[in-house]
Amino acid sequence: MAAVLLSLGSNLYPMDHLRAAGKALRERFGDIVASATYRVPAVGFDGPDFLNSGVMLETDAGPEWLRGWLHALEDGHGRDRSGPRHGDRTLDIDLVFYGDRIIDGPGSLRVPRPELKHAFVLMPLAEIAPDFIDPGSGRSLGDLWRAHPQYGNAFERVEI
Repeated sequence: MAAVLLSLGSNLYPMDHLRAAGKALRERFGDIVASATYRVPAVGFDGPDFLNSGVMLETDAGPEWLRGWLHALEDGHGRDRSGPRHGDRTLDIDLVFYGDRIIDGPGSLRVPRPELKHAFVLMPLAEIAPDFIDPGSGRSLGDLWRAHPQYGNAFERVEI
């Protein structure tokens, strides 16, 4: 079984989509650990704020299969992949970590995800898995978060 860390976000009907995503993840993978949900301004474009959270789960499914399953979940929630890279999202789920593996391909599968540099990805994951070691840097998520320039900033928590 591999420990998997996911980043979830939405800025179009976010409460509905994030609730449904959590339910689908529990139905498929059983027990999951979910972070708090945070309101974060859109990054890279002007748009409504995002709600972001993190999830940790365990699975014996391979990373390629898991990414396909997550894409199908996003698509089921109306994810439009034809628009710009930075844009509104009904549901965005990134496979940030898959155990201690470093993966570069096939296609766009990259683990760890480069988006880990953003507070909206790192903070929720550090909340639920502070001792998880990033295989790219060899540092714990808690250490990475404490070294982040936005560490200590107030982020609005949202109940979903």
